[in-house]
Amino acid sequence: MIYIRKAQERGHAHHGWLDSWHTFSFADYYDPNFMGFSALRVINEDTIAPSKGFGTHPHQNMEILTYVLSGVVEHQDSMGNKEQIPAGEFQIMSAGTGVRHSEYNPDNQQALHLYQIWIMPNQQNITPRYEQRKFADQPGRQYILTPDASQGSLKVHQDMTLSRWLLAAGEEAKFDIVASRKVWIQVVKGDITINNQVFTDSDAAAIWDEESVVISANEQTEILIFDLPPV
Repeated sequence: MIYIRKAQERGHAHHGWLDSWHTFSFADYYDPNFMGFSALRVINEDTIAPSKGFGTHPHQNMEILTYVLSGVVEHQDSMGNKEQIPAGEFQIMSAGTGVRHSEYNPDNQQALHLYQIWIMPNQQNITPRYEQRKFADQPGRQYILTPDASQGSLKVHQDMTLSRWLLAAGEEAKFDIVASRKVWIQVVKGDITINNQVFTDSDAAAIWDEESVVISANEQTEILIFDLPPV
């Protein structure tokens, strides 16, 4: 089964300084059919106005991933981290027993565009931690998150992997799915066909009960592939 989550069908909130698209139920957007997918709980695509951001707020028992698409995030947290995360970098924070942090767009002219992704952990009340990394823009599939930080990836406390796949126009790739696993494919930018169904910027595919999918790039494309546990 392949379910298409079209970009324009997501929940949408515009707060002046923040323009946010919600793949799953979040804040004032509620849809009982979109409460998450396997261990994925939140995929928000946010655009934050210059010199604006999220003030200090708490999190607990969640793996929080930020992927900056354009601009810079200034991050500060109760663990003592104060970092800037530029476009192209990934940041993961394990909230664990509890952490407070703020996220801010320090540029007074350029908007900040990013994905904020929450993953439910398979361990509760772990010690909070913070990591960030820039991965080379190389063709093909590249691991971003794994449970054991293998293949140069960041660690995530869940039985899942996240990989980024950069596809050239005309390229075709096959993705094999282990029995009972679930897969979420998020199109960051571009135009692809997955098993003869077309996906464009910010569209997504929820996939289950499939042995494999064939991904064909109709133009230069970047996708994120979440390989997730059965529940």
